[in-house]
Order: sequence, then structure tokens, then C-alpha cells
Amino acid sequence: MNIKLVNKALKSPEIELVEKVSSETIAKCYQCGNCTGGCPVSYAMDLPPTRMIRALQLGRFDEAASAESMWICVGCLQCYSRCPQGVSAANIFEALRQLSLRSGRDKKEIKDIPIEFLKKAPQQAIVCGFRKFVG
Repeated sequence: MNIKLVNKALKSPEIELVEKVSSETIAKCYQCGNCTGGCPVSYAMDLPPTRMIRALQLGRFDEAASAESMWICVGCLQCYSRCPQGVSAANIFEALRQLSLRSGRDKKEIKDIPIEFLKKAPQQAIVCGFRKFVG
């Protein structure tokens, strides 16, 4: 099955806002999967980085904005370091978090993160979690 990216989906106001806030060009991603392959927490995401970016490329902003993945991303930039196109899924996740918080949606609480995840997560996950979830 071929999927064709159409300008209409990529130029929707929501997608353009994500690009503006993240400083990323979503259309540059050609779905190689390196970001998901290198992500230390992709196993816990409902939409791993590759699928999250694909949803945005297809104009499915609501799908991406409602995914838990943006709250799970630890911001380690492994996705960026592995991307042959220089796209940072971490920046896109951060933009989605910012847009979510700006829209008044309830933010996640540290207590909502499963303790088993916290025990296995890299230290950077804890630091990023506190930055994202509190105050």
C-alpha cells in the first residue's frame, strides 16, 4: 500500500504550529525507523516516534496530540542523532506537550507514572519527567 503525503495535510494550521514550535520540518522524515529503533523508551509508547511523525504527516493532529507518547519521551535526542534527515522526534514531542499545556488540557502527574517504569528508566527520564510534569 502506498501512502502519499499531500500538501493539504502538511499545511494544516495544527501541523504548521507543531513545526513552528518544534523548529522541525515534519515532511523531511521518510520513515526509516531509526528514531524508534534507538529510543530507550519506545517500548512504553502507544505511538512510537516513527508512527507519531507519520500521524502528523497524514494530518492526524488529534491522534498525535492525544497519544501518551509525548509524555513518555525522555528528551535524550537519540532520535535526532540517528536520523539521516536530521529530524528530532524529541523536539516534536516537546512541541506537542507545550501545545497540550497551552490548550489547558490536564497535564500528567508524576504519581501517574508507573513505579516499575521509573525503576527501569534512565536517570534523564526522571529529570525530564520533573521538568514536564511539575510546576
